[in-house]
Amino acid sequence: MEAVNRCDFSPGDFIDNKYQILAILGEGSFGKVFSVKDAGGAQYAFKILKLWAVPPDIRKKLTDRFDMEFETGQINSNYLVHSIAHGYTNTVPYILMEFCSKGNLLQLVKSGRQVDWIKTATEILYGLNDLHRYGKVHRDLKPENVLFKDTGVAALTDFGIAGDRNKRLTERRVWGSPAQIFGTYAYMPPEQVMANREATVLPTTDIFSFGVLMYFMITGKLPFGSLENENDLGVYIKNAREENWDRTTLKNSNTGKLFYPAIAGSLKADFKTRLQTVDEVLRLIPAYSARESSYKAPDNNTDFQHEIKNGLLLRIMQGEEYKKTYKLNDLLKGKNRVLTVGRNDGETVNTISLTENQSSYISRMHCTLELDYATKNWWIRDGQWDKNSEQGWRNSTNGTFVNSTEVTKAGMAISPGDIISIGDIKLRVEGY
Repeated sequence: MEAVNRCDFSPGDFIDNKYQILAILGEGSFGKVFSVKDAGGAQYAFKILKLWAVPPDIRKKLTDRFDMEFETGQINSNYLVHSIAHGYTNTVPYILMEFCSKGNLLQLVKSGRQVDWIKTATEILYGLNDLHRYGKVHRDLKPENVLFKDTGVAALTDFGIAGDRNKRLTERRVWGSPAQIFGTYAYMPPEQVMANREATVLPTTDIFSFGVLMYFMITGKLPFGSLENENDLGVYIKNAREENWDRTTLKNSNTGKLFYPAIAGSLKADFKTRLQTVDEVLRLIPAYSARESSYKAPDNNTDFQHEIKNGLLLRIMQGEEYKKTYKLNDLLKGKNRVLTVGRNDGETVNTISLTENQSSYISRMHCTLELDYATKNWWIRDGQWDKNSEQGWRNSTNGTFVNSTEVTKAGMAISPGDIISIGDIKLRVEGY
């Protein structure tokens, strides 16, 4: 990438003669957010990516993630902070976002103002549901990333940078504040912090974070202990893996009693026994049924079609080749009805080779797609037939998932709207 300038904007400064900075809203390891106004007085949030603060070899990766964050913010959801525009200023990428005047959830609780927890929890879950429906996992859900719009609606922000696995590759060189590191680990599920093997990123990742968030907001404490130094971090992670958390403090709170089933189900250490979907969590939220009629999932994404005219395609919704598509019927050759999917390692030949340079959670022979000529349905199976192996069929290392369900060798039919999770990559099934 080209040389990057440092952007030390201050209140009163003008950006590209378009926006005047009013105040600094917040700053993290990778980004800095300002409130700004345009010539007409309209107020926005203006986020820049601090490329000058990171090593040159990871700038392209972070910029790609930043671009994906912008597009995630364009999902038509009332429960996500909207992206309005993006570009570069003085060689630094920026995103212009809607301004949420009522601050974040942590600020609200610290102010001592009364919180409608049923409303707030439900709206957070609506936001997660809208992300998951589009093949996104937030991965950095915490109170600071829940903002309140002018209408009082809770909306999620900060998609895909701080919570990304790439963070762990760079934090020793980039993250200067232990509080930032500990603050992020506080909400991460055990399978995402294991040193040797990590589970595929699924909706259950965000569900665990939701459980931690609600526990912390209701009790004022983190569920698995204090987090102030590296010794605390080791104990905290161990307690999370062993489901060793203070249930009594939660149950002694009137609000905690109401939310106990949802929180307990969200804090399961094993992601396979955790509440699997946002809908499952919502059903445990007190009085949810009286409010659910107000929620409508976004439906204006023109790329997403339920109607199948020519066949199915897979679209990468989260991953290094974001937006790339694979038209399954076009990939078939001759009478062959099988497509193989795996990591692009330069040696293994797959019909669909997935690029994975930032992590290594996709198997070389990860899964198989198969067309049933009789029914015209596509099936997905975990693993592939390995002619060089005595066992024959070889399963993937980290599993293949459709929505939140793990796929076996026996397979599962796929249809438009399904989300396939393979390591860090999310693919949405669409008709075309």
